[in-house]
Amino acid sequence: MIGGAGRGRRRASAPASLPTSTSARRTEHSVSCWYCDCKIYGFNDTLFGLGSKYARFMRGWFSIGVCFSLIALVGISLMLLWESIGVFYFRSGCLSDWLKNLLTSGHSISIMDTTIIIISTILSIAFHEFGHAIAAASEGVEIEYVAIFVAVLFPGAFVALNYDLLQNRPLFSMLRIYCAGIWHNVVLCAVCVLMTSLLPVLLYPLYVSGDGLMVSGIPRTSPLSEYLSAHDVILSVDGMKITRTDEWIKILNQDATAKSSDPEFLEGSQRYVATSSGKGYCVPDPWMDASKNLWQIRDKVPCPDELIAFEKAISNDSAIFTEKIGRGSGQKEVEGKYCLIAKDVVKLRKCGNGWQRTEDDGSSHACFEDEYCLVPALTPGFSWIEVSYAKPYSWGCLQRGGNLSSSSHATDNDLGQSPCEGSFVYVGDLLSAARSVRLSPYRPRWPLLFLADVPCILGNGLSSFIHASAALAVVNSLPVYYLDGEAILETSLSYISWFSRRQRHKILKVCRLVWTVLSVITFSRIFYSTTLFYGFV
Repeated sequence: MIGGAGRGRRRASAPASLPTSTSARRTEHSVSCWYCDCKIYGFNDTLFGLGSKYARFMRGWFSIGVCFSLIALVGISLMLLWESIGVFYFRSGCLSDWLKNLLTSGHSISIMDTTIIIISTILSIAFHEFGHAIAAASEGVEIEYVAIFVAVLFPGAFVALNYDLLQNRPLFSMLRIYCAGIWHNVVLCAVCVLMTSLLPVLLYPLYVSGDGLMVSGIPRTSPLSEYLSAHDVILSVDGMKITRTDEWIKILNQDATAKSSDPEFLEGSQRYVATSSGKGYCVPDPWMDASKNLWQIRDKVPCPDELIAFEKAISNDSAIFTEKIGRGSGQKEVEGKYCLIAKDVVKLRKCGNGWQRTEDDGSSHACFEDEYCLVPALTPGFSWIEVSYAKPYSWGCLQRGGNLSSSSHATDNDLGQSPCEGSFVYVGDLLSAARSVRLSPYRPRWPLLFLADVPCILGNGLSSFIHASAALAVVNSLPVYYLDGEAILETSLSYISWFSRRQRHKILKVCRLVWTVLSVITFSRIFYSTTLFYGFV
């Protein structure tokens, strides 16, 4: 994928001389059925002059990179070996998940996200090779050319150096050159993480954060598109205020993965079964009587589209149970169900143990005597969430002069009564709903909507830089063919004096073969699982 410094000429003889005129011959191409590259000579003098000018500082800088790269090589190699051994014992290791997160940035596949990923990958590769070139120049090794290539379908780049000069340098100087690319990628990751943490401060003059999540994009195919639109602000989910995108994903994942073990218990002559939804509402008796009349009219036909089916629930310690209805009890099944309007039910007091409670929430979630706790009757694979949102940039809200800070403290009974705020209930697959909406923790201070997407683009760009640079650092730390890890391991073995040159060559050959095979297997599994994820989910 990425060739280290001088990797292209490691086993070839050095050229007689460098090109004498970079202006007359700036590029050179070579094309075959599986490989093509473009050699660029125009940067040679500039890079060599920059590295020579600050040689003393550069040597100290890249010496730090040697220590870090050696630790990374040993650590990541052992992790890969341990995980490969664990496969035979049917253990799933964390390295595959970590690499999968690095290699897939997690953005939706859109034109903007694809462009961001491509640009961040190209710049990360360029910064990697810039490290090799500057480190070589600081050691007095001349640069032959910078090459950009595509092998099969995989792009990459490498810096070709004068091999004779490189081999005549001390071992630690060679390590500084080989480790420079990994070190530069790590530094780029650190800079991007720092900028991400400082993003609220940098955007503070024009944007507000910490007061809900703004919808920066929602496709028409999204199951939430009928409730939300671009530039709406999500205030809370199930009564919990959210200010970060990871909170949105966490809450929806918790609701989607919550499964019941279906325990049963008897109360009198009735049998009850645990329900997967512990989110109940205290429904008054008159509402239940009206719904019962509707059931008698419709008999066994399900609730109309605008209504949701509910069941009676009772609490037993930490679980919520509903009455279990056996087959053949059609009339009893009708009596046990209630059709209610969801947007009216969500204004009622909550009951049950399925709600996300805050530390200062002292409510008992118990109903009065003239009320009964009803929970939604959900089909398997479906969940229930209650979302409160605001429309601070809608025409009605701007005419009213409303603002998000006032609406965010509205009570449940006030939601939906003004053009600035509202609430809805979504019943369905929460995982697909969570992935279909693009959210940003920043919103413009003024209704300048052309600036609304800037924080999202900056955040995604920094995230893509972190993923791309970290992936390059991890992959190049592995001692496999044609990557920096091979040269780092070979040079490091030269420090072990009790091994002969032939023994060092055998050790290098075995390590290179073993970790190449393990890497191919691991990345094939990651590619296969990623293809299944995006192809069938």
